[in-house]
Amino acid sequence: MKHTYFLFLFFLFACKKENDSIPGYININSIELNDQSTENITDAWIFINDNLQGVYELPAQFPVLNLNDFTLRIKAGIKNNGIASSRTPYPFYSSFINNVRLEANKTMNITPTVEYLENTSFFLEDFENGINLSTSSISDTSIIILSDGNNNYGAGILSDSLITFEITTDPITDLPQQGAPVFLELDYKSNTEFLVGVYINYTLVVKRDLLWINPKDNWNKIYINLTQIISEGINAPSFSIFVGMKRNFLLEKNELHLDNLKVVY
Repeated sequence: MKHTYFLFLFFLFACKKENDSIPGYININSIELNDQSTENITDAWIFINDNLQGVYELPAQFPVLNLNDFTLRIKAGIKNNGIASSRTPYPFYSSFINNVRLEANKTMNITPTVEYLENTSFFLEDFENGINLSTSSISDTSIIILSDGNNNYGAGILSDSLITFEITTDPITDLPQQGAPVFLELDYKSNTEFLVGVYINYTLVVKRDLLWINPKDNWNKIYINLTQIISEGINAPSFSIFVGMKRNFLLEKNELHLDNLKVVY
């Protein structure tokens, strides 16, 4: 009888040990933004009980060995400045948090939703109510509004002897500094490269080029990190974000289409 008892315990222990080594799985096809805004969320940053478990490009399915109850936190990841090798959780989106219990060798499908954090501030130009942007003094032409069905967007067009296109936001006076995050969100398509940067509005204005963006035939969204430039503008009374394009004479005309230009801080 003793031998039978110990054999039974050994069997239970062996089964438990084997079961503990079989993971459950989480499947995430996409992370949705609970907002009318566009998004380009590319990654899921996965935290289990507040410990980073991994970063997964979407869509993703990944194993989890913890089959007990745990807190799952998912942060929405982006490509910083549109660079695939520079990925980061977007600091202005909330986390998706849920209490989870997985079963061994079974898959749980999750569609996380996130939203902008409550204290987020914006400068927004969506071209639906006129134009809230200025034409730079160096620009040879102004931005125009075009329409695609029910959506308006802005366009800069260079042809013939028009050499430079540049628009700026109005001066923004309350951007945070000391490393606090500031981003520009931008939807665009273009047949030529274009430049994004910042005017630091001291008495003598300082122009800082930041990022050349490659052409895209179809609409694309990019998250441009302005944090360092803004923090370096110590004691500047305001900042203006600019988008500019130069004439490329290899093309009959250069076109840059913009929408949902949003400074987020």
